[in-house]
Amino acid sequence: MNKTLTETFSNFHFISKLKKNETGDKILFTVHTPDMENNSYRSHIWCLDKKTKKYKQLTSMGDERDFSFLDNDSILFASNIRNRKNNGDEDKTAFYKLNINSGEAREFFTVPKTVTSIEYIKNSNYLITVYEKKYGRMKEDDECFILEEIPFWANGDGIISNYRNKLYLLNSKTDSLKQLTPDIMSVEIFHYEKNTNRIAIIGNSFESKMPTENKIFSFDLDKNELNDISPYMNFMYLDLHSIDKNKYLVLGTDMKKLGVVENPKLFVLETIFEKNDEIPHKLKCITPELDISIGNFVLSDCKYSSSGESLLKKYGEELYFLFTENENCILSKTDYSGNIKSVIKENGSIEEFIIYDDEIISISFRDNRLPEIYSHKNGKPLKLTDFNKSDSNTDTIIPGKVSIKISEKHSMDGWVIKPRNYDHMKKYPGILNIHGGPTVNYGDIYYHEMQYWADNGYFVFFCNPRGSSGKGNEYADILGKYGTVDYDDIMFFTDEVLKKYPSIDEKRIGVTGGSYGGFMTNWIISHTQRFKAAVSQRSVSNWITKFCNSDVGYSCVGDLLGSDPWNDFHNLWKQSPLKYAERIKTPTLFIHSYEDYRCCVEEGLQMFSALKYHQVESKLIIFKNENHNLSRKGKPHARINRLKEITNWFDKHIKNYNR
Repeated sequence: MNKTLTETFSNFHFISKLKKNETGDKILFTVHTPDMENNSYRSHIWCLDKKTKKYKQLTSMGDERDFSFLDNDSILFASNIRNRKNNGDEDKTAFYKLNINSGEAREFFTVPKTVTSIEYIKNSNYLITVYEKKYGRMKEDDECFILEEIPFWANGDGIISNYRNKLYLLNSKTDSLKQLTPDIMSVEIFHYEKNTNRIAIIGNSFESKMPTENKIFSFDLDKNELNDISPYMNFMYLDLHSIDKNKYLVLGTDMKKLGVVENPKLFVLETIFEKNDEIPHKLKCITPELDISIGNFVLSDCKYSSSGESLLKKYGEELYFLFTENENCILSKTDYSGNIKSVIKENGSIEEFIIYDDEIISISFRDNRLPEIYSHKNGKPLKLTDFNKSDSNTDTIIPGKVSIKISEKHSMDGWVIKPRNYDHMKKYPGILNIHGGPTVNYGDIYYHEMQYWADNGYFVFFCNPRGSSGKGNEYADILGKYGTVDYDDIMFFTDEVLKKYPSIDEKRIGVTGGSYGGFMTNWIISHTQRFKAAVSQRSVSNWITKFCNSDVGYSCVGDLLGSDPWNDFHNLWKQSPLKYAERIKTPTLFIHSYEDYRCCVEEGLQMFSALKYHQVESKLIIFKNENHNLSRKGKPHARINRLKEITNWFDKHIKNYNR
């Protein structure tokens, strides 16, 4: 078997956008592959025949990331639907039509705007979302950006001040575009309701400052009328589906206990659509005791999950959804009364799924391998694709699970990956890897960087301390306690791993992590000198600057730390690693991306400057044209170079260190 190399990544295939046609005999999906020559990714649409289980590539342009069914045999796709751009109102999006059984794609129509999503309704009519200036075309200044709102930028999207994601009705025959939502409103999710000819919308209308909470709207296409049907003002709505003419099943949270990270509940919304000053509506919680992490929070650096997908999928009289339980992402369903049942409860991570009467098709991580498409029938998963068969030539090292009791109520889960060709008579260096979030979690699914380190002679160990997802709100609650119970959990886990695996040389261990893991790396090196080297990635060093610079700073920091710079400056500073930088002795590499607007490069610059000032060995690497997602969706060359730089730092300071 072959070792895992940094270059192994260039052979990976990532799968997303799983959809079926009307009769269900054809399943379409998108496959993304690294293009090393052009330092980018190529994306193509593929088709799986449900009966024969054979699959084939349908498109060849290289940028077909999304598609929509026009009828049973035809799809519509754009090869240039892209992330939000600042020249959105001057852009064009070309759409192509393709018969999935035969023929080649041909250009169907062009929209003179940046289209972010499209859904076919009927009679040449489409619903599209368009990213453009708040009040239409506005003069741009080539020499500067003009900021008038917060957030003024967003990770992966650049400057977003005065931009909105608007909903339009498009007729491809007449080339007409009709705006359905107000200029100041940004659409997050929409669902077309065929039986009522209405559109259910979740979105935000704002000027100056975007609120954390959002609203529910209904647009009646027959009456050309938009109604606000939000039952509560201070609420975060995550998804909704129509139950009948005047009822919706809604997923959301009032954020009263844990703010934006609080687990949502299911509600039934009853509303009456009448022409009067006040639309009566009632929201009833049907799962008052529900405390689960709805959605997929299991981490890997080998995901290419679809963005903007609904959390709830309707099938018949039930809604299906993914939720994270401990280290696994599993599939469940609910009826309209809130009775929840598990559907697929297997080890691993389900990324996307489609439903049949007697079968479920999913994109899943299983058996510590890269994701493939699986059929789940009669409780037995069957792998339908083999895109990553080259990965089978690489011998994956299976993590060993370590569970530790940390309180009367809670246990903490973690894992250890042994080095390649492990010999219990030898001593090895170790790397502690800390996840981001913190409301996400590790599992034992495939992680390229960890396999690479293990193949290069390291023990790799990682855990889900308090603050992580998958164990309910109480476990996730570290609000105002950053660097306390979570730090204790990680240090306790490190102690237990060193006891259980005496082959790890406690004098040669390093620590790394990104985002929240970068914050925790900064916190650890400023509170202990037990680690011989550290690599802090896309980190937080100063909560005060984070509050004012980050795209989520003003909306999250107050929730997470229980204060803002004006009502309790000292509390934010007390929880900032920069406050304790004079204590640091650990050689530290800082890695940031220049276009990271989640944990801005200034966070790394501050910590790097502090270490240099105090004459601690340190280095800062800033990746140009990359953002917060460097390790997961960065350009191929940057991803490989990042992993090499981290490994070289650890090789220098712990692997090749002689006591």
